[in-house]
This record gives sequence, C-alpha cells and structure tokens, in this order.
Amino acid sequence: MAYLSLLLSAFIAATLLPSSSELMLSAMVVKGGLSLPLLWLSATFGNVLGSCVNYALGTQVTRFADRKWFPVSAKGMARAQRQFNRFGVYSLLFAWLPVVGDPLTLIGGVFRVRFSLFLLLVSIGKGARYLLVILMALGLEEFL
Repeated sequence: MAYLSLLLSAFIAATLLPSSSELMLSAMVVKGGLSLPLLWLSATFGNVLGSCVNYALGTQVTRFADRKWFPVSAKGMARAQRQFNRFGVYSLLFAWLPVVGDPLTLIGGVFRVRFSLFLLLVSIGKGARYLLVILMALGLEEFL
C-alpha cells in the first residue's frame, strides 16, 4: 500500500495540481523497512505518468486557440514556440524542476514532441531527481 500511495502522490505532483511527493518519499526512506528500488520506481513511474497526462492535455489545447477565452494569444503561442525551439526538446530533461517543469510537459504536447523522445527525456530527468531525493534522505538518516 505504501508504494501505491507514493505512486499516487507522485502522479498528482506531476500534474498542474500542487503536491509534494519528495516529502513522502523522504519520510518512507528515513522510516526504513521498504525496498529503495521499489520506492524509486513507484515515485518515478507515478510522476512520469502524470507528465504524460500533461502531454496529452497539451496535444488538445490548441483546438481552443480560436476561442475568446483562450488564455494565450497567437502571438504568445509563437513566442512560446520560439522559446521552446531555442532551448530545444532536451529542455524536457528539466521537467522535474518546480514551477517550470509541469508546464514544460504540457508544452511538449502542444508542440507535438515525438512521444517516445518525450517519455525518454522526462523519465531520465524525473528518475534522476528521485534518486537524488533518496540519497539525500539516506544522508539525513545518518544525522537522526
């Protein structure tokens, strides 16, 4: 049940909803008694899955670009496209960053990044982040 809870927390954290799966993962590591590889896998899988939801939403968002209520103008979309092209598809490696990460995954869908490349880059970035969280939590455990 702990692994599923972590997976769900990581999933929610990857969507545009606020959540912090890092705290839950850290607490589980410090508490001990759970498999570190399974904790890492649960957090990474849940977070990547949430990013895939953002990607899917991004592929559909431009259908509404001609509506008056659409929050981004055509000029704004062109500017976003230039910025994304400037930093390249490899900016998706930073999808784990707070504040900018979730919108990056949405933009990946808007600009139709090849899904297999999206999945690879996002998985690498998020997997590395959760590995770092585990290593930091293990370091904290020594001080407690």
